[in-house]
This record gives sequence, structure tokens and C-alpha cells, in this order.
Amino acid sequence: MTRLVAILGYSDATTADLHPICAARLARAAAEARADDVVLFSGWARRSASAPEAELMARMWTTPARARLVDRRARTTLGNAVGIARTARTVGADEVVLVTSRWHARRASVLVRAALAGSGTALRIVPTDERATPRHGLREAASWTVVPILALVAARSR
Repeated sequence: MTRLVAILGYSDATTADLHPICAARLARAAAEARADDVVLFSGWARRSASAPEAELMARMWTTPARARLVDRRARTTLGNAVGIARTARTVGADEVVLVTSRWHARRASVLVRAALAGSGTALRIVPTDERATPRHGLREAASWTVVPILALVAARSR
């Protein structure tokens, strides 16, 4: 059985360093990961002078893994979902373990499920414990207005 542990990046462009939200996701993924897992770090750089979130997380990763992959292209949750599904197909994953924040998990899981549809790959969500700020809550609420359209796009990305 091949498991893909996918860790979604986060940045609010306030720092060139690893954002605390990414650090929390990384710690949760490390607690979940097994030595025979394939680990995918996903996220881009919001600041032109900084490294992508995916790269920063990969540099901080110390847990043994069969393979570590970095997706620097994913700029949105839709991009994360498409990249995760593409990687799951490439590595022959039987299960995707999606690591993100609790406040982001529902939207991310809808899009990843849509991108994985028909693949036979199981999806398990592993959220972190941090609470949403009012800004995060508002952003998530607003994002749901386009989730049905994005899910269609994710499903057609195969």
C-alpha cells in the first residue's frame, strides 16, 4: 500500500520564513507520517524574494519518508487539489492523507475528493488544531461561493 501525505502550505505574505500555520501543519504531518510514505509539500511563494512555502516545509522536514516531493506551483486550494491528485496517480497512492488547518479542511477535502474522483484512492483528512481567526473564517465563507465550480474544474483535471 502506498500512502501520500500531502501538506498544504500557507502564507499571508508577512514573512519570508515558514509561517506558524505551515509549521503547525508540518508538525501534524510529522506525527502522522510513516517511513514508507511519500510526502508532498505544496505551496508557492507569495513574496517574490522568498522561497515557496513547499520548499520551506521540505527544508524543515526531518521525519523519515520513502520520498519527499515539492510542488511549488500550487497557488490556490484548487491548485493544491490538482497537484495532489496528479501526484497520487504518479506514485500509485492507495490513500492520500491531507494535512491542513481545521478551518481549511472542509473546502480542501471537497476539492481533493473531486480531483481524485474515479481513481479509487482513499482520502483521509488530518487537521491541525489551531483556531480560525476572523479573517480566516471570512475568507473560508467567501470561498464557498465558488467551491461548486472549482470542484467541477478539479474533477475535469484528470
